[in-house]
Amino acid sequence: FDSIQKFLQFQLTVNISILMLNVICACIDIKCPLTVLHLLWLNLIMDSAASVALASEPPTDELLERPPVNRNDSIITKQMLMNMIGIAAYEVGLMLFLLHEYEWIPDLKDKHDDPMTGPKSRHYTMLFNIFVLMQVFNEYNARFLHGEWQIWRGLNNNRLYLFISIGTMLLQIIMVQVAAPVLTFALKIHPAGLSGTQWVICLGFGAGTLVVQQILNRCHMLILMFVPKGEPYVVAGPASKCQATQTREGVSCDCHLQQTESPFIAIL
Repeated sequence: FDSIQKFLQFQLTVNISILMLNVICACIDIKCPLTVLHLLWLNLIMDSAASVALASEPPTDELLERPPVNRNDSIITKQMLMNMIGIAAYEVGLMLFLLHEYEWIPDLKDKHDDPMTGPKSRHYTMLFNIFVLMQVFNEYNARFLHGEWQIWRGLNNNRLYLFISIGTMLLQIIMVQVAAPVLTFALKIHPAGLSGTQWVICLGFGAGTLVVQQILNRCHMLILMFVPKGEPYVVAGPASKCQATQTREGVSCDCHLQQTESPFIAIL
């Protein structure tokens, strides 16, 4: 169940960012920096690689201490929704900012006849690279669902995750830097790739998702401080004697419902 939630949190964040970026660019009549082949590459590393990486997370002892999940609970929790909207807002906001404000970026022209912006420019190549790197770093955020801040926890027990994450990063470097002269016509990237300074900028903006996630975690903790703790209440049914408690995490129950002939149980 946790693996499904982790993948949903990650995948929906990517989809929200791509959708909002394309819609906003279409509304303000600006060419979107992400082409169709860029989206295919994103789907490849996000759907295939990320699903395997997040599904390979080993179980922990903490799972045994948690109450069972209510079958009526939404698979997307409030914390997950806050994470997805917050990270997507950062990604879309950053892309729109760099799409408009790019004169400060160094080494935009490798030659005198190089375009400053648009397809096959270093500007649009950086935007594509930054967007992919934001997803790679956000994949570490998606490993946790309840506001944990130690994102490196458990990595030593999941070598497959590290292999996929590092492999995705290496493939992105090869695509943008090594194979750029060959892929420039297909991916509309600069044939000379990016400079070292530009790569540092891309990595910095990509790792920004880690910082934004910690800010979201602290905001969620502040919100919970003002949420009153739940009071015990009775789960009424034809043959049930149960007391459950509404908590910040959901509904917890310390007893079992007795079997009954009626398939319906009303929860008050």
